[in-house]
Amino acid sequence: MTIKNLHIPKRSNLGENGVTVLAGDIGGTKTNLAFYLATDAGLKIIETGRYPSAEYASCVAIMQQFLAEKKCPKPDRICLGVAGPVLNGKVNLTNLSWGIDIQDVKKSMGVEAVFLLNDLESMAYGLAGLTDDDFITLHAGDENSAGNMAINAPGTGLGQAGLFWNGQNHFPFPTEGGHADFSPRTDDDIALLKYLQKEYGVVSWEKVVAGPAIVDIYRFLRDVKKMEEPEWLKEELAKESPDSAVISGAAIENKSAICVEAMDLFVRYLARESSNLVLKLKATGGLFLGGGIPPKIAPLLLQKQFMEHYMDCDRMQHLLENVPIRIIKNDKAGLIGAAWYGAYLM
Repeated sequence: MTIKNLHIPKRSNLGENGVTVLAGDIGGTKTNLAFYLATDAGLKIIETGRYPSAEYASCVAIMQQFLAEKKCPKPDRICLGVAGPVLNGKVNLTNLSWGIDIQDVKKSMGVEAVFLLNDLESMAYGLAGLTDDDFITLHAGDENSAGNMAINAPGTGLGQAGLFWNGQNHFPFPTEGGHADFSPRTDDDIALLKYLQKEYGVVSWEKVVAGPAIVDIYRFLRDVKKMEEPEWLKEELAKESPDSAVISGAAIENKSAICVEAMDLFVRYLARESSNLVLKLKATGGLFLGGGIPPKIAPLLLQKQFMEHYMDCDRMQHLLENVPIRIIKNDKAGLIGAAWYGAYLM
């Protein structure tokens, strides 16, 4: 499913030689960078790089290292998708102790054309550069259904975005909906809420639908619900690999009851908040599950439980059932979106 009607108005004004764009997707865990040549015919990728965000003092330090080691010239434009709310050309990243200011980037990089996008807005623009092979269909819905679209993207945090449909084009816009309050339904949900309140105070949807949330749900089941933690699992969790990956992997392989239960809860919460997002945005045109987690747990999402919980809403089942749902499996969607924006919207 390609998005052919995304609002990208400047596809044909780059001149004979085009422009170079340094695009970035900056998250709490990793930073992806790519150097592109953009022409009227499209984008050509020249170099790419991936860096652990927390090991650097700033995004400028990463960009400078990237250009030096890849031997790329100074770009004509820089466009960065960043995990946080962009306000007046500035952003404090939500899950990383960085601040980014467009004016500082311009000065440090010697580039005048610099733009910041919320990372989910960037991911939304990235849909323009994806092909059918970049998606996993979770629910076909009504392929001819038009309207707004939504993106729900759990990774290090929970990002959400919308695409407004004006009858001709889709216009991406960011939200910070992942930080809205978690809404428990069952006694176990309420017990989990109380458990998380002791740790975090305010419990948002991000606290139950993100990578760290998988670990917190697991610990709740172990420490509060007293589910057994097998010795082999305890040893695995003590190793260097991310705990969330160990837990989800054991659930996919059905190796541990506590892991299966943890991921059952995680999938239910992802389904419920996906349903909430579709209803709030009236996203009849489609729902996309992005971020780092959905592709990794696709075998769990393709089981019947996700759709059962997604459809378990208040009298709007007729709306939800027609919405196509797809997993974005291309982890460079945000990077591609930053490049598209830098090339054709700045």
